[in-house]
Amino acid sequence: MTVHFVGAGPGAADLLTLRAVDLLRAADVCVYAGTYLDEAVLSHCPDGARLVDTQDLDLDQITAVLVDAHAEGLEIVRLCSGDPSVYSAVHEQARRLDAHGVPWDVTPGVPAYAAAAAIVGAELTVPEVAQSVVITRAQARSTAMPDGERLATFASTGATLCLHLAITRTRELAAQLAEHYGADCPVVVVSRASQPQELVLRGTLADVGDQVEAAGLRQAAVILVGPALAPDVRGAESFLYDPARDRSLKR
Repeated sequence: MTVHFVGAGPGAADLLTLRAVDLLRAADVCVYAGTYLDEAVLSHCPDGARLVDTQDLDLDQITAVLVDAHAEGLEIVRLCSGDPSVYSAVHEQARRLDAHGVPWDVTPGVPAYAAAAAIVGAELTVPEVAQSVVITRAQARSTAMPDGERLATFASTGATLCLHLAITRTRELAAQLAEHYGADCPVVVVSRASQPQELVLRGTLADVGDQVEAAGLRQAAVILVGPALAPDVRGAESFLYDPARDRSLKR
């Protein structure tokens, strides 16, 4: 048997991949992050499946659940919110599973920042406005950021920022970012993207702190920052689809 790390997407049960649904339907045990997932996602699990919410468990306790289920010969899905490649602790869990000789694999999912952009109809890379996306987080009561990964460093590039785990520090971070983007830079905050409790805030670095505090947001939100998010943004036309481009050159 294999432990399947599965990206559950931003929350909506119909934003799972077909592979993810197949794995859930075959699962004897589903270990999931109850803080972030809509319960409808679990409806893909068969009747009688063992459901384990990890929001009150530490990493060693989660590992014990996975290892014990494997020893029982059970099919196991470890649901991760969004996509497992970002802020999922897959690396730490996989390292522990390796130590126990437990096989594992990964199924990707829709990341929260992509769901947030879709909700507001935004492309994060608009030609000649922004061509890079930085996925990062805030650091407070969490592991330290590596040297060189400072928010100001990323902001100085003018790239579109996707901030995770930062909602409780929105006002402070907005003030820092305004020094680089300007106070009128567009901001989108999406809480519980694609879930019934979804909330979307649009504003600027000057007012986003007020909006977030008025809404009482404390978790499960992504913050998008950058000029590409302006509703009336006007960038250049993409060279890829330019009628003047020589399409005989295959690149």
